[in-house]
Amino acid sequence: MNTSQKVAFITGGNRGIGLETARGLGKLGIDVVIGVRDPDKGEEAVAALRAEGIHASAIHFDAEKPASFASIRDHFERAYGRLDILVNNAGIALADFFAPNASTVSQDVLRRTFDINFFAVIELTQTLLPLIRKAPAGRIVNLSSILGSLGAHSAPDSPIGPAKELAYNASKTALNAFTVHLAAELKDTPIKVNSAHPGWVKTDMGGPNAPMDLADGGKTSVQLATLPADGPTGGYFHLGEALPW
Repeated sequence: MNTSQKVAFITGGNRGIGLETARGLGKLGIDVVIGVRDPDKGEEAVAALRAEGIHASAIHFDAEKPASFASIRDHFERAYGRLDILVNNAGIALADFFAPNASTVSQDVLRRTFDINFFAVIELTQTLLPLIRKAPAGRIVNLSSILGSLGAHSAPDSPIGPAKELAYNASKTALNAFTVHLAAELKDTPIKVNSAHPGWVKTDMGGPNAPMDLADGGKTSVQLATLPADGPTGGYFHLGEALPW
């Protein structure tokens, strides 16, 4: 059992923003465990991180199989006795961001999106929370998006105005609500809970036209995962800037 070094669990950590988050935390001397669906891809990611001197490992994680979350909890209990940082990074988008579809989106797309982006996040967090409570200063980061901001969507001439794909956007709005409610419940503990907008990043989800390079995609998550004791909780941030709900 390693009791002297912080440990972080990053879901969907074998590529994109999740991998950059793992890299950023690892370079700060934090043990990183990435949750992956594909063991082979997980090992490739771990090898890349270790080549940079990062203490990394992978564990099987499938947001569509919440019955397996208890085994993840048991792993951290055995290996560390606690969990210092949880980054709920894994998520899906099943439709075109720039195809408004509130009147046409299917129930299947809505339910599948919410199952991964909202319900699985809550269940995993609830399962791991007893271990986060054992950490001296637990941190929970929920990967949201500016597309979940009702304030930004409803503002006149909003830059995200055309991006009205309902399922993804609403799942992130709901995730923000979870952040606010959980942070309020834990306000008298050392645990901090925040939502992160990573930015529009060149990933498989973000596409090649995104303005931010992948190397910058994990910066907000790393900032929120390593907040000092006087840092914020229950907030919604991008690179240190508060966003409208």
